[in-house]
Amino acid sequence: MMSRSVIIAGVAMTPFATPAKARDYRAMAIDAVADVLADAGIAYQSIEQAYVGYVYGDSTSGQAALYPSGLSGIPIINVNNNCATGSTALWLARQAIASGAADCVIALGFEQMKRGALVSVYDDRPDPLGDFLDTCEARLGASDSPMALRLFGGAALEYQERYGAEDRTFALIAEKARRHAANNPLAVFREALSAEAILESPHMYGPLTRLQCCPPTCGAAAAILCNEAFAARHGISTDIVIAGQAMTTDRLDSFDGENLGTTVGATMSHNAANQVYEAAGIGPDDLDLVELHDCFTANELLSYESLGLTEIGTAERFIRDGDNSYGGKVVTNPSGGLLSKGHPLGATGLAQCFELATQLRGGASARQVEGARLALQHNIGLGGACVVTLYENRAGR
Repeated sequence: MMSRSVIIAGVAMTPFATPAKARDYRAMAIDAVADVLADAGIAYQSIEQAYVGYVYGDSTSGQAALYPSGLSGIPIINVNNNCATGSTALWLARQAIASGAADCVIALGFEQMKRGALVSVYDDRPDPLGDFLDTCEARLGASDSPMALRLFGGAALEYQERYGAEDRTFALIAEKARRHAANNPLAVFREALSAEAILESPHMYGPLTRLQCCPPTCGAAAAILCNEAFAARHGISTDIVIAGQAMTTDRLDSFDGENLGTTVGATMSHNAANQVYEAAGIGPDDLDLVELHDCFTANELLSYESLGLTEIGTAERFIRDGDNSYGGKVVTNPSGGLLSKGHPLGATGLAQCFELATQLRGGASARQVEGARLALQHNIGLGGACVVTLYENRAGR
């Protein structure tokens, strides 16, 4: 629970790129930090603490990323929580402000990824995802497919068995992602694609084709948080605030083999979202837009139900009716999401923060959600962690 208002003082995001076109992590981080400081209108010397997220990098890469911006001696905490790394850094930064431990902090996330599917770096020790893969194998049998594809593709297969969702329904999610990303100059993939073209791309696992899987991406993003007193001293707008936030991890049912949706984070997401709704005194029907974790089209479909955007078993109708886009019930992933904007693991959660803060400020140009006041962020990492954050534009009350 938060004891003080937490202001979003500044946000920034570099253009995301494929590994073949990306710069090194330090160069990307330098740009993100310069841009977020400019957005907040403060100097680096005003920052009291830093939380830096990345997955693929050596220890203290956070210091290496921040030192070019200032050698001020502040605490720098390196964060690694798989795909939820960026939002975990944000969660820690929010705690520092809400608890009164600091007046102004930065959360920075970056990733310099390699081409190809995600793999474990160390093969001489227990795999932290071993229990997840064992649960999947017990349910669906052995497979040579990449780890994340097996888990999320398996969850999609199970969903189809329960509720009869068609393959094309999953492809419609990727079609929407491309359509939204066409209006995002920072996204990797901005070319529109039809559901038919998406279905015709190489088959991967279950109903998933290649164009329904997020690409390896490089990029950086950052947010500066502060309290109201700091904002008043520095002339920072206090309109955009974190109105609720929760972080959850797995429970026993993730490994009972009853539902692979739970194994890949559906229950974590449900629990985190409900904590946020309760703390903020709202429900999912009050949301104007959502940036959710669409690492695969399967996870976007599952997340509609986990976050309460539609009832259990009704996601296919929600998609077919267009309730997940402009003119529908709630705009999901106006940025293009992980599928089209890109998914640099350490930066993803903070890129979601950038998109939602930009929307609530009314600065999203062609992708602007009209009258946006309440926005939800959902970011999960297998292994596992889920962070759900609610942002509010208080001037819109």
